[in-house]
Amino acid sequence: VQLQASGGGLVQAGGSLRLSCTASGETFSRYLMGWFRQAPGKGREFVAAITWNGGRLHYADSVKNRFTISRDNAKNTVYLQMNFLEPEDTAVYYCAADLTYLPKTASYTDAYDYWGQGTLVTVSS
Repeated sequence: VQLQASGGGLVQAGGSLRLSCTASGETFSRYLMGWFRQAPGKGREFVAAITWNGGRLHYADSVKNRFTISRDNAKNTVYLQMNFLEPEDTAVYYCAADLTYLPKTASYTDAYDYWGQGTLVTVSS
């Protein structure tokens, strides 16, 4: 599966953005989908994940109650709605996909076989 992330940009603190990740190649609805981010000088960290039918959601503590992950299998797209953005949310955001879902590993970068190219989100103070 090939992944294409979009929707990043520059926003002021307290603002909102919605990221999209569109998949092509194989049946999107079979995949666990995740969002990760990497801030300058830091490692890649988990943000959120959603199972194939949206039945299970996972969030990093740092984004709970601010970010929402969702998917539209008819459009082969997963979304990340980001509200109340903070300067600490500044990062390159990546979407990822994998056919296997285990609740305890959904937040691990090495649990995902497929990655998009990333989209930059910059939050100004």
